[in-house]
Amino acid sequence: MYGRIVVAMDGSETARRGLDAAIRLARDGNGRLLLVHVVEEFMPLAINGDWTLPALPVEPYSEAATRLLEDAREICRAAGVMAETRLLEAAGRRVGPLVSETAAEWQADLIVAGTHGRRGLDRLLLGSVAEGIIRTARTPVLLLPPV
Repeated sequence: MYGRIVVAMDGSETARRGLDAAIRLARDGNGRLLLVHVVEEFMPLAINGDWTLPALPVEPYSEAATRLLEDAREICRAAGVMAETRLLEAAGRRVGPLVSETAAEWQADLIVAGTHGRRGLDRLLLGSVAEGIIRTARTPVLLLPPV
């Protein structure tokens, strides 16, 4: 049913649940997975807009993200599912639309992502990747909530 499935990976338990669900779907439909992780540039906040600091380096995050993706690919291989990985750099862009764009370019049939269930101020400050994916995706999206 779903031959090409993009799985958003962030190292969370809900992302792992999403990976497990995507593996089951891919196995049932003889599909393949694209495991994606987005590295964001972390910018310190400016006080009153009077000063800024340079962005923090992304290299340590990229190394950890590469390990995360390789571990996820190994889980897929052990389950008998073909998977490739893609490490994306946000470069000032929002994560949700970047995942949706990558899915469109890869011609995905489905995007799978976990949600963190943030509400109120946490959601306002941290944003919602899942919401960004839903608002911008041109393909079906399967979201897995926290347990």
